[in-house]
Amino acid sequence: MSSSHEDLYRKLRYEFDRSELLDEALTHPSAVKGGRRAATSGGDYERLEFLGDRVLGLVVAHDLLARFEDADAGQLARRYNALVRRETLADVAREIDLGRHLVLARSERGAGGANKPAILANACEALIGALFMDGGLEPAARFIHHYWDAKADALVRAPKDSKTELQEWAHSVGKEPPNYVLVDQEGAAHNPVFTMRAEVDGYAPAEGSGTSKRVAEQAAAAAFLAQVSGSRSANEG
Repeated sequence: MSSSHEDLYRKLRYEFDRSELLDEALTHPSAVKGGRRAATSGGDYERLEFLGDRVLGLVVAHDLLARFEDADAGQLARRYNALVRRETLADVAREIDLGRHLVLARSERGAGGANKPAILANACEALIGALFMDGGLEPAARFIHHYWDAKADALVRAPKDSKTELQEWAHSVGKEPPNYVLVDQEGAAHNPVFTMRAEVDGYAPAEGSGTSKRVAEQAAAAAFLAQVSGSRSANEG
């Protein structure tokens, strides 16, 4: 066991047989020289992130079917989206202090990369992928259940779709439906990140990011709702 990872092993409740998989899961692309995958080091976390995303989705979807036997597909989908979104992954990464273990280029670490939600979320998915590759589904599912079960328990009522909620809010204040505008697109072709802006006439816009335009629109709508909710609270205070 690497002494530098002892604390992480305890939080994972798992010790890797192939420690190189954990090293790969903790390596940000910025730390790979020239952005190229080194055959000797295993490269960065992007491949394991790709796998971990699917493993997380499988475990969460299966768990939701068992928990909410009377829920329809739409209700299950809203719960699922709440549990696998980047914000939730980043929260779990913070719970296990994952940022402290990440291998980043000096410039990226200096820019606060170890605390960036997108990087934490990606690394958390990569960690799940590494658990699966090293020990199969059982250790990966055990990790997911340990850190996600309480979050699933809290979803007694299926969360309302943020875009639907924002549209209902706009109607309630006499405004036209929200407009969504693409602000930015970055990242590799297999792992893009879109930034969308939600606009409602007469109100300050809000932006959100995600791995698809649809997910980014949901994030922008959620940010807009949080913004107007904060404004209402400030006015009432």
